[in-house]
Amino acid sequence: MLHVLTTSWALLLGMLLLLVGNGLQNTLLGIRGAIEGYDAETMAFVMSGYYVGFLLGSMRATPMIARVGHVRVFAALASTISAAFILYAAAPQPWVWTLMRFMVGFSFAGVYVVAESWLNDAATNETRGQALSLYMIVQMVGIISAQFILTLADPGGYLPFVIMSVLVSVSFLPILLSAGTAPPFRTTQRMSLAQLFRISPLGCIGTFLLGGVYAAIFAMGSVFGTARGLTVPQISAFVAAIYTGGLVFQYPIGWISDRMDRRRLILVLTAVGAVATLAGALASDRYAAVLALGFVIGGVANPLYALIIAYTNDFLGHEDMPAASSGLLFINGLGAMAGPFLIGVMMTRFGPDAYFVYVGGLFALIAAYAGYRMTRRAAPPSSEPYAPVLPQASAVAVEVAQEVAIERASEAAAARP
Repeated sequence: MLHVLTTSWALLLGMLLLLVGNGLQNTLLGIRGAIEGYDAETMAFVMSGYYVGFLLGSMRATPMIARVGHVRVFAALASTISAAFILYAAAPQPWVWTLMRFMVGFSFAGVYVVAESWLNDAATNETRGQALSLYMIVQMVGIISAQFILTLADPGGYLPFVIMSVLVSVSFLPILLSAGTAPPFRTTQRMSLAQLFRISPLGCIGTFLLGGVYAAIFAMGSVFGTARGLTVPQISAFVAAIYTGGLVFQYPIGWISDRMDRRRLILVLTAVGAVATLAGALASDRYAAVLALGFVIGGVANPLYALIIAYTNDFLGHEDMPAASSGLLFINGLGAMAGPFLIGVMMTRFGPDAYFVYVGGLFALIAAYAGYRMTRRAAPPSSEPYAPVLPQASAVAVEVAQEVAIERASEAAAARP
């Protein structure tokens, strides 16, 4: 681990600063939108822009890198993010914010691909797993710490937006100055969505619905908080609780998933999430309950993404896994595009508690479909190990995580008497 820090600290530091900026953006816009007088439905359009841009960016990042190279793509996209963060404050209009969210989402999709490619290239076969683990920790620490930085500045002023822009601008330095030769350019073999659905209906449906969950809890959490009348520190703590839950439960759920029918685990987790969130709608006037619910929602939702990928991989050979993962990333993005819009409409029509009803309803749909699929065919053996990845990871990180998990499982099997 120390060797990884020594060789990759600059890349990790740069990504930490980037994630702090992105974490500030999501929460700050929800709070600032309430200050500007925008209702939940208006903010839903704004927040959806990020996911539309992210989906398009994930499709265009590879051709851009092939055409002009990693360094130029990273510099151009990171500069776009920095400029967009300033324009949020300069032009607080919904259509401007939606456009900027689109540009930020598009840019972050490419930035993740470039940074994760560099990190993977800088690691050796022996340290790749440690590098990936550190990268995940850095991502979560960046987003969580951003919530508390938000409490240090007035969300109604310019300073928070300036902080976001400066953090992203400064992140260029360690990443660009430390990255040596650009990593070799690789493309992933494609798999049609129809073929992917035939292989794993639960993987496709579950990932699509989970995209709606992620967009709701990560983009609309601060909008819910303002609608509920929470203070800025309370909103920041609520959003931080969501990410903290995901960090805490990622590895325990992964360990369990390698030892039981993954469909059963998916059903149990989503059923727990559905019951907790639907019950939370009845207790949302108590802040302690809201905080606990945030932790539970994050703890269920974050590991589910990697769990569904692992379940889908149980039906595939190693050579088909990267293509399937790319397909699931795309399906997740489609679900995420509609998430903020639907929850915004519900909150406008039925009040802020619709936030929990929406998330709980999606969890219930995933649980119901997992139960249905258990009646359609026997469980496959858990032949492929759980590879912990976060929902915002690019196809590069997902592929590396799978390779590391397979290598570790093979080594463990070889070591058994």
